[in-house]
Amino acid sequence: MGSCKSCKSTSLIVDSVTGNLECSSCGVVQDFNNFEQQTFNADGPVDTNVRLGSSGSGYDYSYRETKIYQAQNIITDILSRLDLQQRFDEVNNMIKIITEEEYGSGNWFNVLVGACVYVVMRKANKLLPLTSVCDSIGCDIYELGRMVSRVVDHLDLKLPDFDIVGLFNRVFKEWVSGRNNNIGKDLSGKMVKQGIFLLQCMIKWYVTTGRRPVPAVVAVMVFVCELNDVEISIDDLAGQLNVAVATCKLRYKELLKCLVDVARANLPWGDDVNVKNIMINA
Repeated sequence: MGSCKSCKSTSLIVDSVTGNLECSSCGVVQDFNNFEQQTFNADGPVDTNVRLGSSGSGYDYSYRETKIYQAQNIITDILSRLDLQQRFDEVNNMIKIITEEEYGSGNWFNVLVGACVYVVMRKANKLLPLTSVCDSIGCDIYELGRMVSRVVDHLDLKLPDFDIVGLFNRVFKEWVSGRNNNIGKDLSGKMVKQGIFLLQCMIKWYVTTGRRPVPAVVAVMVFVCELNDVEISIDDLAGQLNVAVATCKLRYKELLKCLVDVARANLPWGDDVNVKNIMINA
Protein backbone atom coordinates (compact mmCIF):
# COMPACT_ATOMS: atom_id res chain seq x y z
CA MET A 1 0.00 0.00 0.00
CA GLY A 2 1.19 3.55 -0.69
CA SER A 3 1.76 6.29 1.85
CA CYS A 4 0.29 9.77 2.23
CA LYS A 5 2.01 12.37 0.05
CA SER A 6 1.66 14.89 2.91
CA CYS A 7 2.22 13.15 6.27
CA LYS A 8 3.59 9.80 4.97
CA SER A 9 1.01 7.84 6.95
CA THR A 10 -0.11 4.53 5.46
CA SER A 11 -3.65 5.00 6.80
CA LEU A 12 -5.21 5.50 3.37
CA ILE A 13 -8.92 5.08 2.65
CA VAL A 14 -11.05 5.29 -0.48
CA ASP A 15 -13.91 7.80 -0.52
CA SER A 16 -17.16 5.93 -1.11
CA VAL A 17 -18.54 8.55 -3.51
CA THR A 18 -15.63 10.10 -5.42
CA GLY A 19 -13.28 7.13 -5.50
CA ASN A 20 -10.46 9.39 -4.28
CA LEU A 21 -7.71 7.85 -2.19
CA GLU A 22 -7.44 9.89 1.00
CA CYS A 23 -5.39 9.94 4.19
CA SER A 24 -7.47 9.24 7.30
CA SER A 25 -4.81 10.92 9.45
CA CYS A 26 -4.54 14.34 7.81
CA GLY A 27 -7.43 14.26 5.30
CA VAL A 28 -5.34 15.09 2.22
CA VAL A 29 -6.58 13.70 -1.10
CA GLN A 30 -3.91 11.55 -2.77
CA ASP A 31 -2.88 11.40 -6.40
CA PHE A 32 -4.09 8.47 -8.48
CA ASN A 33 -0.58 7.04 -8.72
CA ASN A 34 -0.43 6.54 -4.97
CA PHE A 35 -2.52 3.40 -5.31
CA GLU A 36 -0.65 0.15 -4.95
CA GLN A 37 0.04 -1.20 -8.41
CA GLN A 38 -1.05 -4.63 -9.55
CA THR A 39 -1.91 -6.00 -12.96
CA PHE A 40 -3.65 -8.76 -14.76
CA ASN A 41 -3.44 -10.91 -17.81
CA ALA A 42 -6.27 -12.94 -19.28
CA ASP A 43 -5.95 -15.42 -16.41
CA GLY A 44 -5.67 -12.96 -13.52
CA PRO A 45 -3.08 -10.86 -11.60
CA VAL A 46 0.48 -10.49 -12.89
CA ASP A 47 2.95 -7.59 -13.00
CA THR A 48 2.59 -3.79 -12.87
CA ASN A 49 0.29 -2.53 -15.58
CA VAL A 50 -3.25 -3.09 -16.74
CA ARG A 51 -2.39 -4.75 -20.05
CA LEU A 52 -4.03 -8.15 -20.04
CA GLY A 53 -2.18 -9.89 -22.85
CA SER A 54 -3.49 -13.13 -24.34
CA SER A 55 -4.22 -16.60 -23.10
CA GLY A 56 -1.91 -18.20 -25.66
CA SER A 57 -1.36 -18.32 -29.40
CA GLY A 58 -2.71 -21.81 -29.98
CA TYR A 59 -6.32 -21.54 -28.92
CA ASP A 60 -8.87 -21.79 -31.70
CA TYR A 61 -11.12 -19.10 -33.16
CA SER A 62 -14.37 -20.44 -31.73
CA TYR A 63 -12.93 -20.39 -28.22
CA ARG A 64 -11.95 -16.75 -28.62
CA GLU A 65 -15.36 -15.78 -29.97
CA THR A 66 -17.07 -17.58 -27.10
CA LYS A 67 -14.84 -15.83 -24.57
CA ILE A 68 -15.61 -12.41 -26.07
CA TYR A 69 -19.33 -13.18 -26.15
CA GLN A 70 -19.32 -14.19 -22.47
CA ALA A 71 -17.24 -11.16 -21.49
CA GLN A 72 -19.58 -8.77 -23.28
CA ASN A 73 -22.52 -10.41 -21.51
CA ILE A 74 -20.80 -9.58 -18.22
CA ILE A 75 -20.42 -5.95 -19.35
CA THR A 76 -24.09 -5.80 -20.34
CA ASP A 77 -25.19 -7.34 -17.04
CA ILE A 78 -23.19 -4.91 -14.90
CA LEU A 79 -24.40 -1.92 -16.91
CA SER A 80 -27.99 -3.14 -16.55
CA ARG A 81 -27.66 -3.29 -12.77
CA LEU A 82 -26.50 0.32 -12.82
CA ASP A 83 -29.18 1.34 -15.35
CA LEU A 84 -26.45 2.48 -17.75
CA GLN A 85 -27.08 0.22 -20.75
CA GLN A 86 -26.58 3.18 -23.10
CA ARG A 87 -22.90 3.29 -22.08
CA PHE A 88 -22.09 -0.16 -23.49
CA ASP A 89 -20.08 1.03 -26.51
CA GLU A 90 -17.90 3.36 -24.43
CA VAL A 91 -17.20 0.77 -21.74
CA ASN A 92 -16.67 -2.05 -24.23
CA ASN A 93 -14.24 0.03 -26.31
CA MET A 94 -12.28 0.99 -23.21
CA ILE A 95 -11.95 -2.66 -22.18
CA LYS A 96 -10.95 -3.66 -25.72
CA ILE A 97 -8.12 -1.11 -25.63
CA ILE A 98 -6.93 -2.14 -22.17
CA THR A 99 -7.03 -5.87 -22.85
CA GLU A 100 -6.00 -5.63 -26.50
CA GLU A 101 -9.31 -7.30 -27.37
CA GLU A 102 -8.57 -10.34 -25.18
CA TYR A 103 -11.22 -9.49 -22.54
CA GLY A 104 -11.18 -12.02 -19.67
CA SER A 105 -13.28 -13.76 -17.04
CA GLY A 106 -13.48 -14.16 -13.30
CA ASN A 107 -13.87 -11.69 -10.46
CA TRP A 108 -10.95 -9.51 -11.55
CA PHE A 109 -12.66 -8.93 -14.92
CA ASN A 110 -15.85 -7.83 -13.14
CA VAL A 111 -13.76 -5.33 -11.19
CA LEU A 112 -12.16 -4.10 -14.42
CA VAL A 113 -15.61 -3.61 -15.97
CA GLY A 114 -16.78 -1.71 -12.89
CA ALA A 115 -13.71 0.52 -12.99
CA CYS A 116 -14.25 1.29 -16.68
CA VAL A 117 -17.91 2.15 -16.03
CA TYR A 118 -16.87 4.53 -13.27
CA VAL A 119 -14.19 6.16 -15.45
CA VAL A 120 -16.60 6.56 -18.37
CA MET A 121 -19.08 8.34 -16.11
CA ARG A 122 -16.42 10.56 -14.56
CA LYS A 123 -15.21 11.54 -18.03
CA ALA A 124 -18.79 12.53 -18.87
CA ASN A 125 -19.11 14.56 -15.64
CA LYS A 126 -21.88 12.25 -14.46
CA LEU A 127 -22.20 11.31 -10.80
CA LEU A 128 -21.77 7.61 -10.04
CA PRO A 129 -20.78 6.78 -6.45
CA LEU A 130 -18.04 4.18 -6.20
CA THR A 131 -20.18 2.34 -3.66
CA SER A 132 -22.92 1.83 -6.26
CA VAL A 133 -20.42 0.14 -8.57
CA CYS A 134 -19.11 -2.02 -5.71
CA ASP A 135 -22.63 -3.20 -4.94
CA SER A 136 -23.23 -4.12 -8.56
CA ILE A 137 -20.10 -6.26 -8.93
CA GLY A 138 -19.63 -7.55 -5.39
CA CYS A 139 -16.19 -6.19 -4.51
CA ASP A 140 -14.79 -3.94 -1.79
CA ILE A 141 -14.22 -0.26 -2.38
CA TYR A 142 -10.43 -0.35 -2.10
CA GLU A 143 -10.14 -3.11 -4.70
CA LEU A 144 -12.25 -1.09 -7.12
CA GLY A 145 -10.39 2.11 -6.31
CA ARG A 146 -7.06 0.51 -7.17
CA MET A 147 -8.45 -0.74 -10.48
CA VAL A 148 -9.77 2.74 -11.31
CA SER A 149 -6.26 4.05 -10.66
CA ARG A 150 -4.71 1.53 -13.02
CA VAL A 151 -7.26 2.22 -15.76
CA VAL A 152 -6.66 5.97 -15.52
CA ASP A 153 -2.90 5.47 -15.53
CA HIS A 154 -2.89 2.96 -18.40
CA LEU A 155 -5.06 5.14 -20.64
CA ASP A 156 -3.21 8.30 -19.56
CA LEU A 157 -6.48 10.04 -18.69
CA LYS A 158 -7.07 13.31 -16.92
CA LEU A 159 -10.42 13.04 -15.19
CA PRO A 160 -12.41 16.25 -14.66
CA ASP A 161 -12.82 17.60 -11.15
CA PHE A 162 -15.58 15.96 -9.18
CA ASP A 163 -18.95 17.67 -9.70
CA ILE A 164 -19.77 18.72 -6.15
CA VAL A 165 -22.86 20.64 -7.30
CA GLY A 166 -24.19 17.52 -9.02
CA LEU A 167 -23.51 15.57 -5.85
CA PHE A 168 -25.47 18.09 -3.79
CA ASN A 169 -28.42 17.90 -6.18
CA ARG A 170 -28.51 14.12 -6.00
CA VAL A 171 -28.10 13.95 -2.22
CA PHE A 172 -30.74 16.62 -1.65
CA LYS A 173 -33.30 14.96 -3.93
CA GLU A 174 -32.74 11.55 -2.35
CA TRP A 175 -33.01 13.07 1.12
CA VAL A 176 -36.25 14.89 0.27
CA SER A 177 -37.80 11.78 -1.31
CA GLY A 178 -36.96 9.74 1.78
CA ARG A 179 -38.68 12.09 4.24
CA ASN A 180 -42.03 11.18 5.76
CA ASN A 181 -43.26 14.76 5.46
CA ASN A 182 -42.40 15.89 1.95
CA ILE A 183 -41.03 19.37 1.45
CA GLY A 184 -43.09 21.46 -0.96
CA LYS A 185 -41.83 21.95 -4.49
CA ASP A 186 -41.34 25.71 -4.07
CA LEU A 187 -39.37 25.35 -0.85
CA SER A 188 -37.36 22.48 -2.29
CA GLY A 189 -36.40 24.56 -5.33
CA LYS A 190 -35.46 27.48 -3.11
CA MET A 191 -33.25 25.29 -0.91
CA VAL A 192 -31.49 23.78 -3.93
CA LYS A 193 -30.64 27.26 -5.24
CA GLN A 194 -29.38 28.30 -1.81
CA GLY A 195 -27.27 25.16 -1.52
CA ILE A 196 -25.71 25.57 -4.96
CA PHE A 197 -24.89 29.21 -4.21
CA LEU A 198 -23.21 28.25 -0.92
CA LEU A 199 -21.19 25.48 -2.58
CA GLN A 200 -20.01 27.89 -5.27
CA CYS A 201 -18.96 30.28 -2.51
CA MET A 202 -17.10 27.49 -0.69
CA ILE A 203 -15.25 26.64 -3.90
CA LYS A 204 -14.34 30.31 -4.36
CA TRP A 205 -13.18 30.52 -0.73
CA TYR A 206 -11.09 27.32 -1.16
CA VAL A 207 -12.99 25.54 1.60
CA THR A 208 -13.39 22.49 -0.66
CA THR A 209 -9.92 22.50 -2.25
CA GLY A 210 -8.12 19.18 -1.79
CA ARG A 211 -10.81 17.92 0.56
CA ARG A 212 -13.50 15.28 0.46
CA PRO A 213 -16.61 16.75 -1.22
CA VAL A 214 -19.21 14.77 0.73
CA PRO A 215 -18.66 16.46 4.14
CA ALA A 216 -18.96 19.85 2.43
CA VAL A 217 -22.28 18.76 0.90
CA VAL A 218 -23.49 17.61 4.33
CA ALA A 219 -22.50 20.97 5.85
CA VAL A 220 -24.40 22.91 3.18
CA MET A 221 -27.44 20.64 3.53
CA VAL A 222 -27.55 21.26 7.28
CA PHE A 223 -27.12 25.02 6.88
CA VAL A 224 -29.82 25.31 4.23
CA CYS A 225 -32.25 23.23 6.30
CA GLU A 226 -31.66 25.30 9.42
CA LEU A 227 -32.04 28.48 7.38
CA ASN A 228 -35.49 27.31 6.24
CA ASP A 229 -36.59 25.76 9.56
CA VAL A 230 -36.48 22.23 8.15
CA GLU A 231 -35.50 19.53 10.62
CA ILE A 232 -32.30 17.61 9.84
CA SER A 233 -29.67 15.65 11.76
CA ILE A 234 -26.05 16.06 10.74
CA ASP A 235 -25.24 12.75 12.44
CA ASP A 236 -27.92 10.87 10.51
CA LEU A 237 -27.04 12.45 7.16
CA ALA A 238 -23.34 11.75 7.64
CA GLY A 239 -24.16 8.14 8.51
CA GLN A 240 -26.31 7.73 5.40
CA LEU A 241 -23.47 9.02 3.21
CA ASN A 242 -20.79 6.99 5.00
CA VAL A 243 -18.62 9.94 6.07
CA ALA A 244 -17.22 10.93 9.46
CA VAL A 245 -19.54 13.11 11.53
CA ALA A 246 -16.55 15.02 12.95
CA THR A 247 -15.39 16.00 9.45
CA CYS A 248 -18.88 17.18 8.50
CA LYS A 249 -19.10 19.29 11.65
CA LEU A 250 -15.69 20.79 10.89
CA ARG A 251 -16.81 21.77 7.37
CA TYR A 252 -19.98 23.26 8.89
CA LYS A 253 -17.96 25.39 11.31
CA GLU A 254 -15.71 26.53 8.46
CA LEU A 255 -18.76 27.49 6.42
CA LEU A 256 -20.17 29.55 9.29
CA LYS A 257 -16.83 31.29 9.81
CA CYS A 258 -16.54 32.19 6.12
CA LEU A 259 -20.08 33.58 6.09
CA VAL A 260 -19.35 35.65 9.19
CA ASP A 261 -16.15 37.03 7.62
CA VAL A 262 -18.03 38.00 4.45
CA ALA A 263 -20.86 39.61 6.44
CA ARG A 264 -18.43 41.64 8.54
CA ALA A 265 -16.66 42.88 5.43
CA ASN A 266 -19.79 43.80 3.45
CA LEU A 267 -22.71 44.58 5.77
CA PRO A 268 -23.07 47.99 7.47
CA TRP A 269 -23.83 46.14 10.70
CA GLY A 270 -21.16 43.52 10.02
CA ASP A 271 -19.37 44.06 13.32
CA ASP A 272 -22.41 42.65 15.11
CA VAL A 273 -22.49 39.41 13.09
CA ASN A 274 -21.15 36.20 14.63
CA VAL A 275 -21.63 32.45 14.23
CA LYS A 276 -24.56 32.51 16.66
CA ASN A 277 -26.63 35.04 14.72
CA ILE A 278 -25.43 34.37 11.16
CA MET A 279 -28.75 32.69 10.28
CA ILE A 280 -30.57 35.96 10.90
CA ASN A 281 -28.19 37.76 8.55
CA ALA A 282 -27.93 35.05 5.88
